[in-house]
Amino acid sequence: MSLSKWFQFITPNFKFYQEGFFEFPFVANTPELFIESTIKTPGSKHIAKEQLVLRNNPFIKGSMRYRKIDDGLWLTITDVQFKHDSVIKSVYAPDIPSEHYSITFSVFESEVQLNNVFIDKMPFQNKFWAFKKPGVDVGACFYKGSKCLFYIYYVSPSWIQDHIPLDQLDSKLPFKKFLDSDKGFVSYQDIVPNAVELSQEILDTFKTFNTDILNKTILKAQSLSLLTSFFKNVFADNRADDYQEKGSVDYKKIAKCELLITTNLSKPFIGIDALAEKLNTSTSKLKTDFKSVYGSSILRYNIDKKMELALQLLQNTSMQIKQIALEVGYDNPSKFSAAFKKKHDKLPSEFRSNSMLD
Repeated sequence: MSLSKWFQFITPNFKFYQEGFFEFPFVANTPELFIESTIKTPGSKHIAKEQLVLRNNPFIKGSMRYRKIDDGLWLTITDVQFKHDSVIKSVYAPDIPSEHYSITFSVFESEVQLNNVFIDKMPFQNKFWAFKKPGVDVGACFYKGSKCLFYIYYVSPSWIQDHIPLDQLDSKLPFKKFLDSDKGFVSYQDIVPNAVELSQEILDTFKTFNTDILNKTILKAQSLSLLTSFFKNVFADNRADDYQEKGSVDYKKIAKCELLITTNLSKPFIGIDALAEKLNTSTSKLKTDFKSVYGSSILRYNIDKKMELALQLLQNTSMQIKQIALEVGYDNPSKFSAAFKKKHDKLPSEFRSNSMLD
């Protein structure tokens, strides 16, 4: 696609500033088209030998790496920091087929305010997975200063059939119900153990690809291992959902809702009704849209994030367990320990004991 044709296509989709967010699309029909359009975006510098695109424009600064790993399997890795509140949305050229599934692993880093006298804030890492059907419109909101790392696997139906025969799944599995439904995408929180470490190994292989003749084989093995782990855990996921579309999702309001939750983890939860009032939406729509985007109820999400923050405080500070309990909004250490164990399968004291032995 030529640059002039690309601009001609995206112009009708480009809404420069809407409700506090800059909005811009990316062309998502095929991985090749997505890569080409990224290369030709103003402010991009393409280093073809390394399959690397350096990006610096009014909205973002960062890089995108890309590789064809196998016939029907591509991977792009985007490391980016947002300069403004932005919405990124997929769009599709009407004359080009869109057949690929996409599997996205996203890592977002932000700062969480604490009540501790000596540590007033600390980095907090959010991790999400998403599986999207071909040709589905999706969007995501990002706030100024957000640092994000996206691993996006583009998978053709033939590759899926050869490696992950989804048509052989038990019809009772929730993921199979999703595949058979009208819903276009499904998301999960941190569903793959050690996904950050495994993905970092893949990024290291990308960066050193031209220095080792075995890297093509290594990259394929690494990607197969991670994708196999993803599908294995997705097939075991037993969430209850009818997987039916219930109208369009207001991604901006859901992003604001998520921000209100994760920036106030050290405070008591204000409640869904209060969140809906702040966001000027109905409670029922907020609950439905939030679960559609994050794969979890708002209440469950709030507790999970508190327990993830608690784990990071256990691992990265010397705060006492009772102080950590207070930091994530629990006056009762026993209730905190029970919630922590439900999330992490171990008591806080067990994590602290193990870290002392390391």
